[in-house]
Amino acid sequence: MNEMNACCLTFPCKGALLLLASLACLPLTAQERSKVQPRDAAPGGPPGRPGVGASQAVPADVGVHRDLPYVTGGHERQKLDLYVPKDGKNLPLIINIHGGAFKMGSKEMGVPLEYLARGYAVASINYRLSQHAVFPAQIEDCKAAVRWLRAHAAEYGLDPNRFAAWGSSAGGHLAAMLGTTGDTREFDVGAYLDQPSRVQAVVDYFGPTDFLQMDAHRLSGGQLHDPADSPESLLIGGPIQEHREKTARANPITYVTPADPPFLICHGDADPLVPHHQSVLLEAALRQAGVPVIFYTVKGAGHGRFNDPKVASLTEEFLARHLGPVPARR
Repeated sequence: MNEMNACCLTFPCKGALLLLASLACLPLTAQERSKVQPRDAAPGGPPGRPGVGASQAVPADVGVHRDLPYVTGGHERQKLDLYVPKDGKNLPLIINIHGGAFKMGSKEMGVPLEYLARGYAVASINYRLSQHAVFPAQIEDCKAAVRWLRAHAAEYGLDPNRFAAWGSSAGGHLAAMLGTTGDTREFDVGAYLDQPSRVQAVVDYFGPTDFLQMDAHRLSGGQLHDPADSPESLLIGGPIQEHREKTARANPITYVTPADPPFLICHGDADPLVPHHQSVLLEAALRQAGVPVIFYTVKGAGHGRFNDPKVASLTEEFLARHLGPVPARR
């Protein structure tokens, strides 16, 4: 799942791929941080919906709170950005979780700024990457961020009962983990333990769900996941097939119960990095448990960059249904 937020659907050469990976890891300048790339960024941005062009400035009527530490005295990656319409109150919140093969990417990528004008607040979180700490550090960070946001909901005008997690690829995996582990406290560590880390809806774009089955269903010539240097093995801390119990603990599908929130899953059936079958597995598990789920296959699409307008409309309708009604602006 060597996805990278700067991922393209075709790779002309290995050298070009390595260059893209290195560029994705470069820190942003202060000027670049004044803008973020929306989730439907043009080529060079994160894999997601169709391109809309250059970086999008944050609207003037939105309050921006950057680099809020959700773990006091924690790692430099344990911070989030929060975007809140200034004239809103009791706002539903979209929590954006970036992708990047668990080893790159940042909270400036893939932020769905277009939802601010629709009456949502948006949080975008960083989390420790696999070179900083192995699993379960990543889901522990996501849950710590959710608890922090709930604890500070009144301060920022958020409705603590209307949180949605949204992510692509590695971010989709973590969004799904938030969804399926909401009824367990296994990964809740640190502060604000009086606050639940549940979310009320999940948007999972092509996230892996069962690492151990990825290679069995990969496309010919697609990304290998069993080797020791794969993103999944680096996340676990060793080759996944040699650490099956630990790997199963990192799979969202392991934790599916009837108490899980509604899911929207979108995945291209020509994805060379995260096999489409991963989403098939998750949908089947959710349906068997009686969890509301919409699974949309993007025909002929690879790892994101969807040109199908149905993806955007399904996402908007799903969030409105499960986080609505959006409050009136003051």
